[in-house]
Formats: sequence, C-alpha cells, structure tokens
Amino acid sequence: MNRILLFVFVIVLAALPLVPATPEFWVTQLNYIGLASLVVLGLVLLTGVGGLTSFGQAAFVGLGAYATAYLTTQYDVSPWLTLPAGLAITAVVAYLLGAITLRLSGHYLPLGTIAWGLSLYFLFGNIDWLGKHDGIAGIEPISVFGVSLASGRHMYYLIWVIVLLALWATRNLLDSRPGRAIRALKSGAGMAESMGVNTASYKVVIFVWAALLACVSGWLYAHMQRAVSPSPFGLNYGIEYLFMAVVGGAGHVWGAILGSSVILVLKDQLQNLLPKLLDTNANFEMIVFGVLLILMLQYARNGLWPILSGWWESITGAGGSRRAMAPPPAAPALPHRQRPQAGQAVLEVDAIRKEFGGLVAVNDISFTVRSGEIMGLIGPNGAGKSTTFNLISGVLPVTRGQVRFLGERIDSRPAREIARMGVGRTFQHVQLLPGMSVLENVALGAHLRSDVGVLAGALHADRAREAQLLHEAAEQIKRVGLGDYLYEQAGNLALGQQRILEIARALAADPVLLLLDEPAAGLRYKEKQDLARVLEQLRDEGMSILLVEHDMDFVMRLTNHLVVMDFGTKLAEGVPAEVQKNPAVLEAYLGGIDDDLPEDVQARPVQSGGVQ
Repeated sequence: MNRILLFVFVIVLAALPLVPATPEFWVTQLNYIGLASLVVLGLVLLTGVGGLTSFGQAAFVGLGAYATAYLTTQYDVSPWLTLPAGLAITAVVAYLLGAITLRLSGHYLPLGTIAWGLSLYFLFGNIDWLGKHDGIAGIEPISVFGVSLASGRHMYYLIWVIVLLALWATRNLLDSRPGRAIRALKSGAGMAESMGVNTASYKVVIFVWAALLACVSGWLYAHMQRAVSPSPFGLNYGIEYLFMAVVGGAGHVWGAILGSSVILVLKDQLQNLLPKLLDTNANFEMIVFGVLLILMLQYARNGLWPILSGWWESITGAGGSRRAMAPPPAAPALPHRQRPQAGQAVLEVDAIRKEFGGLVAVNDISFTVRSGEIMGLIGPNGAGKSTTFNLISGVLPVTRGQVRFLGERIDSRPAREIARMGVGRTFQHVQLLPGMSVLENVALGAHLRSDVGVLAGALHADRAREAQLLHEAAEQIKRVGLGDYLYEQAGNLALGQQRILEIARALAADPVLLLLDEPAAGLRYKEKQDLARVLEQLRDEGMSILLVEHDMDFVMRLTNHLVVMDFGTKLAEGVPAEVQKNPAVLEAYLGGIDDDLPEDVQARPVQSGGVQ
C-alpha cells in the first residue's frame, strides 16, 4: 500500500471511535472485521501465497478462545498470561496436524482440513469441563495498565493495533529470505528444492503461522464477547473465512482487511434486506454468497485488491516508478566456496540407470566432469539427457549406479542437500516465479548462502543480511546482461531472457558445478555469443559446467569434452573434433553430416571475456 494512503488509513481508523457521532454499531462492526482480518491474513499466507487450502481455521480460533476462557474462569489467570498459553497449545496442535495433513495433495488436503476442523468443533461441544454446547461465560475483560477494555470502543484499539502489527510482520516475512521460499511453494516447489529450500518445513511454518493468527483472534473474541460457545468455530465459519480471502485477494495481505470488510458488511445488509424482500426469516445470504463467489471466480479470480491497486497505480504511475528504481545498494560480499584444483574430478557418474516401469530412460551412463571444464551432453530428443540431469541433481532417484560429487556419493540424497554441496542447475522447461521480480527470483537462488529465519524476517531484523542477498542477486543479473530488468516481473520477460535469468539464479548459489539444460534455446545469435562469453569466464574462474544443448555450433565451439546419448545409451565420448566425426554420432544425431566439415566449425573458439 502507498505510504500516504497507509497514513490516512491509520489516522481515520484511530479517529473513528473518538468521534461521539460514530454509531456504536460501526465500532462493533469494525471490531468483528478486525477479528476476521487476523484469521484471513493467515489464510492469505497459507492458501493465497503457499497454495495450501484450509477449511479448518475457525477451529484454531476456537482453541485460542477456549484456552483463555477456561484459564481465566477456572484458575483466575490473567488474560495476558492466557495468550502465550493459548499460542503454545495452538502451535503444538497445528504442528502435529500440519505434519500429518500437509503430506496430502490435491483435493485430499482440503478434505483433511475439513476432517480435523469438524473434529475440534465437536470436541469443544462435547467436553464437560468446557461447558459442552453451552460453553463458558463470565470471562474477565482485558485490562491495560489498570484500564478495563470491557467497552467495545476501548477494545477496538487493541484489536486494530494487533491487526496492523500482524499485517506488518506478515508483509516483512513475505519480503524476506524465508518469504521468497514460501512464495515458491504454490507453483515452484520442485524448483525451490533444487535451490536448497526445504519446502516441507516451510509448509508447516506457514500452517502454524496461520493457526497462531487465528488463535490471537479467538483470544480477542473471547474477551470482547465475555463468553464462548462452539457455534462460531464450526465448518461454516471456516468456509466464510476462506471466502473472505478469495474476495479480498488471496495473494495480498491488504486483501485480508478488504475481503473481511466486504463480506461482513454485505452479510449484515443481506440479513436485514432479504427477509423484507422474500418475506421470510430463512437464511438465504449463503445463496447470495455462492452466486457472488461464482462471479468472482469468473471475472476477478485474483480478488478485489489487485483491481484497486492496479487502478491506483494507473492514476499515480506507481508501476512505472518501480521499474525505474535504483539497484540495491552495495553490501559486503557473501562468502564464496573454495574451488577445486584445476583438473580435479568434480562429478563422477558411474553406470547410472533409470527405469520407469519397463522403460529404460538412462542405460548405464558413465562420465566424469573435471574442474574448470565445460562438458556437453548431447543427443536427439528423448535421448535421456534431461533425465540424466535430474538423476545427478537429486530430482529423480537412480535405479542403480552411483553419482559422486567431489568424492562424496550424492545419488541417494535429496535435491536440496545436493544444492547445499555446491550443485546449481537450470531446467529444460523454464521454472521461474512469474509474479516475482527478476531480482527476487535470483535472490531465491542464494537461499542457502544466508541463515535468516522466519522470526527475524517477520520482525525485519534481517536488513543487513537481506542487503547482502539482494546485492549478490543484482550482481549476477548484471553479469548475464539483464541489469535493466531488476524490478521487472519475471513473467514479462521473453523466453530467451527467462533462460538467461535461470542461469543468473543458479550462479547466485555460488555453485562448484553448474548444470545447464538447453540454456541457448530461444536466444538470438548475439545473445548466444554473450552467453558463451559468460560461460567461458566461469570456466576460467574454475567452475565446472555440464551442458545440454541442441545448437551444435554453440556446443562445438564452447565445450572441452562431449558425451553423446541416444535412447538412454552412451554412443560416444571425447573432444568435439573427434565426436563430430564419429560415424555413429553422425547417423544418430547429426543427420549424416559430411565427414569433411569446415575446419573453422571444428576449431574456431568463441572469444573469451565477461559481459560488460
């Protein structure tokens, strides 16, 4: 949100209860909007950003409400002490539920959240010491420095201070190192694992984060209502919270307030209007909400907030000013890995085999990549080159055989551990986060080069280390010639530029071995020359590169060594001048090219030097 608009919003929010003419109903309605916003904010992170649909958040609201209700009424515990107790209970329950539920995928995940949401709801209504369906009454109001917040106008300020702090912390988290990993969960989890991100861990993190926000909402609700019962914590409220997130904009933190405001205000008006129109007291507002949801998914599937923010940018020109922003300021360099000695074996592939049922995709392939060497892995489409890449990088497990990196076996390790050891890669089909900027995409590649945690990111205590990551990302982007696109959305780049961007992201990890899967595909001639100069510069610096490419002129001029595959089997291996004369290679891949190829194609090197 624009800072001026944010300032105006906060001033108006603070002034409303102070105006005597403000109706009490408005204050109460804003209190409920604030409570709902906390829950919906968690869903923005969990569902909108992380791609994990949950229908059970109302149950976590109930945990926070019942924890404080029971402790204050039965043991006379101060409400301020019941908050950490409720958060601790919720964190444990959410962690256990998340560790089990988040293993599910597809439609099984939301079904799982419905199951435990219903279970907790019926638990609240059937335990004697929680009052069963009658609940718990007589809850003590919250006091601040001896001032009671029993009044709705007084409680209003506590609710909205907590809402604004939650918005600030969540926004900080999304703009941090762990936030970039979280934003990769929805559409780039496999890619993120190859960058060293522990996606399973981050799924649990955002699940617990969303549950804790719901718990705080329940704590506030219990002390505002002074009584709790199971009815507000059922599945229908869980669906309503999710509906608020969709309407406001599930991928935008300010959409939480917007969606909560629209739905609660509309719900109240419909409850007053529909009985008069239909001459019945039946609950018809859910039908209206269902129609509204269909219209939203048809015409505004990203919610209302992107429409409003886009309209504001078109008026103020804020989008253009962002693209004109200066690069990140200089910062101390991140530590670099020690390069192996020249000629040392970096990657040893020993008779690896991959079977998919009865199909043999890779058939006992062996080769060695040495330090300071560019090796080409070539062959016709379907030869098994990309599968070999996936076996080396841990994306796929080998059926048999061994892969060693710097002398250590890596064939049984997950992709993120292999990335941590110093293996970077690009993909045959570009895998970027199109809604994130070029700078943020590349910074994700440097994920393993910092140790900023979730709490530090949320509290904005990571500024120095974040500056290092962004500076490193900007340097790698400039290195590959995309320095003018730092703040452009990655999805707006041409395909060739996106491939170059993937290389910059891989370089940000400071790898010892770089796996490039068809990096020149979609590039123009001048761009290929620039890419070749970058790769030669990396080779001169001691980096090892394994390259899959179909542009034979590019490969023959650049590589030191070639391995040719066909139908998963190695046909030939050697220096380019020898391989391109091999009859089996000519027959299988090069299409029977004459033996007397021009000498300049065989021997002419690409000029070295870095991209300026």
